[in-house]
Amino acid sequence: MKQGWKTAGLGLGAAALVAAMPAWAQTALIKAPDAAQQATMVNKGDTAWMLISSALVLMMSVPALALFYGGLVRTKNMLSVLMQVFMIVSVASLVWCTWGYSIAFTSGGDNHFFGGLSKAFLIGVSGSTYAATFSNNVYIPEFAFVCFQMTFACITPALIVGAFAERVKFTPLIIFTVLWMTIVYFPIAHMVWYWAGPDFLVDAPTDYGFLWGKGALDFAGGTVVHINAGIAGLVGCLVIGKRVGFKSEPMPPHSLTMTMIGASLLWVGWFGFNAGSNLESNGVTAVAFINTFVATAAAAVSWAVIEQIVHKKPSLLGGVTGAVAGLVAITPASGYAAPMTSIVLGLVVSPVCFFFVTTVKNKFKYDDSLDVFGVHCIGGIIGALGTAIVANPALGGQGVIDYTKFPAVAAPSYDTVGQLIIQAEAVGITLLWSGLVSAALFYGLKLTIGIRPSKEVEVEGLDINEHGERAYNY
Repeated sequence: MKQGWKTAGLGLGAAALVAAMPAWAQTALIKAPDAAQQATMVNKGDTAWMLISSALVLMMSVPALALFYGGLVRTKNMLSVLMQVFMIVSVASLVWCTWGYSIAFTSGGDNHFFGGLSKAFLIGVSGSTYAATFSNNVYIPEFAFVCFQMTFACITPALIVGAFAERVKFTPLIIFTVLWMTIVYFPIAHMVWYWAGPDFLVDAPTDYGFLWGKGALDFAGGTVVHINAGIAGLVGCLVIGKRVGFKSEPMPPHSLTMTMIGASLLWVGWFGFNAGSNLESNGVTAVAFINTFVATAAAAVSWAVIEQIVHKKPSLLGGVTGAVAGLVAITPASGYAAPMTSIVLGLVVSPVCFFFVTTVKNKFKYDDSLDVFGVHCIGGIIGALGTAIVANPALGGQGVIDYTKFPAVAAPSYDTVGQLIIQAEAVGITLLWSGLVSAALFYGLKLTIGIRPSKEVEVEGLDINEHGERAYNY
């Protein structure tokens, strides 16, 4: 069960009723429903929404991310980026079904860092098994949950390739993807989102992910997806090195039209990404939906204003980059914030990301081709830390519920500083684990089979050399 969600309103009337019962009655009368009972509790509307959300998130990878990235590179490398994103999605899907789902979303026993292999090859998952939503005794088919989470596992490694676009060999990249997902993505997903409680009114759970148990808030993937991928991308671009001709020859995007189309599709698909993470179709889903809408708009406007001030001309590239930064920042906060605080988050994230993709990047001279670190990692950090603020009920936020208590109860008061510390811990662990493992993987591939093409191949272009094709035959 994806446990980025801890907001109020989960049938606390029932919880209060149970709390009033004697202890023996609580344990004797409150039982998790069996499979037959779960089948009668499947909500068709929730199921339909989750399947639609899964399709929307898949659209974020192919075609949206592929077009967004493809338009930003030079003509000679257009197909290589499309192929990398498309095949990462394909390979990640197979890895997810084979062992990824089990590692991310099954019990690790006393270990709170990764799950086991009890559902490897989707053993035990069928059309008659169910996953709990966030309302008491409401379920969706487990396959719907598997598919939704699979789309997250597909897009996260695909995001990484933008950091070292135009200078990576295809086969080593795919090997890196399989290893990185296994060692980095699945454990981080387990730590942030896994909780074994089958029902909100069952005895307090002891089987949960490490960061979930700490109380880290990540509604839809600020740590799991964006910080995770962003720091891996930075490490990759440093290990692989700069592109031939970096800073000495122009490397403009070959099709900003294509990039704008990709960014627009990302925005649309992100409603499935964020609002779908509620696992239900209800009021909180609508909260996540509108927050995703307005934070993105605010960040796009904010970036355009900054460019108007700094460069005297707002650019399309800046506008769509700001929109993506807004989408990234609102991701962890989407189910917790209010629309107006979401707008503030969008307005704030663009200046910070702008500073990183211009000043910081130029200062340290690293070649993050498509600004994966500056937008996804930095934007994810702003969003993850900002979640602690916007979730505050005093600002219209949703507050939190403590699921480790029996029965689950709303926190009596909201501690912004305490939550900020927890969020910072989640950010730090993600940066450290993903950064170190990514460095080990990139260096390992570099020293063994090699990860970068020859200078001659890079100058001629990856499309014709890696794939035997050209994007445009003229």
